[in-house]
This record gives sequence, C-alpha cells and structure tokens, in this order.
Amino acid sequence: MKIRAITLFTPLNWPFDMATIVSAGRFLHAAKDQLEEAGYTVQTLRLATPPFMDLLGDPAPSALEDFVVKLEQRANQQGIDFISIGPVMATTPLSHLQPVQAIPTLIAKTQTIFATVQTASAKTGINLAAIQATAQAVHKIGQITPNGFGNLRFAMLANVAPRGPFFPGAYHDGINPAFGLAMEAADLAVSALQNAQTLAEGQKTLIAAFNEHGARLQNIIDLLVDEHNIHFSGIDFSLAPYPESATSIGAAMEHLGVDAFGGHGTLFATAFLTNCIKQADIPRAGYSGVMLPVLEDKVLAQRSLDHTYTINDLLLYSAVCGAGLDTIPIPGDTSPEQIAGLLLDVATLAVSLNKPL
Repeated sequence: MKIRAITLFTPLNWPFDMATIVSAGRFLHAAKDQLEEAGYTVQTLRLATPPFMDLLGDPAPSALEDFVVKLEQRANQQGIDFISIGPVMATTPLSHLQPVQAIPTLIAKTQTIFATVQTASAKTGINLAAIQATAQAVHKIGQITPNGFGNLRFAMLANVAPRGPFFPGAYHDGINPAFGLAMEAADLAVSALQNAQTLAEGQKTLIAAFNEHGARLQNIIDLLVDEHNIHFSGIDFSLAPYPESATSIGAAMEHLGVDAFGGHGTLFATAFLTNCIKQADIPRAGYSGVMLPVLEDKVLAQRSLDHTYTINDLLLYSAVCGAGLDTIPIPGDTSPEQIAGLLLDVATLAVSLNKPL
C-alpha cells in the first residue's frame, strides 16, 4: 500500500502571502519524511485552497489566469506537486456560472492546477444550468488539451464536502490549515482476497489490514499534529488502484468470485469492499470507498476492451461505492448534451442517496 497524496488544506490570500505557501511546502515535506521513515511510499504532495471565487471575488479572466499561473509557479517552487483551487459553488439557480466558462483556459494554461464545479447538494438539489455549463467545460477541455487529458484535472462534484484528500475534489473551507491522507490501497484487497477460502475470511483479513495500517499511520499523525500544531482531517482509505494487476480493484473483485468485472455479482463485490472500509477502525475522510477509475486500473481497462460493462454499469456501482464516474474514456465527438446527461445521472444519485460523487 502506498500513500497517493498528503494533502494540505490551507486558507490563502490574493495577492499571495508567500509565507503561507512556503510554510505549506515545509509542512508537506516534513510529513513526507516522517511517513517514509515509517516505511510508506508517498507519491505526491498536494495543496488544496478554499473555492477560488471566495478568494478572488468576481475577477476579470486575465486576473484569474494570473492567479492560477502564479499559484502554480510558487507552489511548484516549494516542491508541491499538485494544487486544487476548489470548486465553483453552483448548487442553486442563482449561482454565478461565468467562472465555469473560464476553467478550460485555466486548465490549458497550467500543468498541475485542478478545478471543479459543485453542481448539487442534498440540501439544495441539482442546478441544471450548472450541469450544462460543466458539460460544456468538459467538452471544451477535451478539444483544447492533448487527447483531452486536461479533464483528468477537472471534475463535476455533487454533494462533496470539504477536506477530502483525493483530487480533484479536495477543497478547504476553514480559517485554519488541516491535512489529510489519500491512500492507494487496492493492493490490500487483492492480497486479502486472492487466497481467502470464504467471504468471511477475506473480510476479516482485509479489515485487519486496514486497522493495522490505520494504527501505524495514527502514531505518525499524532506526532505531526503535536509538532506543527495542525488539525488532522482524516484518512481516505479508498481502494484506489494503480495500473498493475497486483493493485487492481478489478482483480480484487474477480478474486471474490466475479467471473469478469462487469458480470453478475460486480455490484455485490463493490458493496462488499466498501462495507469492509466502513467497518475498519480508522479516522475516515473523503470518499472512503471503492474507486473505479477505468484508465487507472489494468483489469478495468482490459474488461472495457472486452465489453463486459458499460458506463451505465459504472453508474450503478457508484450507488454503493466511493466515487462517481471516474477517468472514463469517451469518444472525442461526444456532444455536450450527452455529457450533461451523464453528469445529471451522477448528481441525481448523489442527492438521492446523500453521498459524495
């Protein structure tokens, strides 16, 4: 198991107080050093700010571009790998949507900046205009970035709370800094299930692995909290995969007895693994469920080529797992209207089930 990201949530001023970004870099590197001394591989250091419109007000497009370019430069100078500028908060019909239209340019002009649009919440419902604007942004990013890969740094959020450590959904909403850990833990499920003789045995082994790592990590976290006087937001122990069979959530499900990911039993397997995370004694944050990113999982990618599942199947599984539709390749000529329909279905599930997607 690896740590996908140490994410620092921090307030920010514009124009920048450089001391804030320097301090963020120092903390992230100190946290990385302590976690690596304990035997964990830390893949990335990340910074998440409050929603950028809260910082900037209603800026001209040129001022917004200046903000993201300078933020990226200064964060990268401190060894921070990725930066989330938070969502455009657009959950009500009166929401200002012009910033959504600016996001494709911000993504195209940067390499490490992430942005999102919060289009729905369980309290206020779904903003259809925001869904349409987000779909237009997805389509445009697909047109103006190589192979559409700029969309890996953009997402629609529905009912997603602050201080979840996984990007692109991470954002801050407080006056004091906090940090969280995003895990790459699909290999724990593969290891627990590949030799299990029964579901109960596999469940017991997997929960025990979560608890063991959770306890080890908590000891390090306690030291960081005391040394840096900083709040800890929690661990997102989502079963995030990596494109190898040993770290594939699809492989873990097939070890459970599913003939091929997407076949009958996949919904059960998704819920089974998510429930294992829920039963673990760990300080949870963010999604803390199963992630099904097609482009980041060797078995999911292969089963996609085998046509064992569709986007609608993934939407069904998202009803019982962690994230929504995640890194799914779709044809470049998919229309904004078709994209909006997909986003609307994700938002409907999030609002109906009161869960983050």
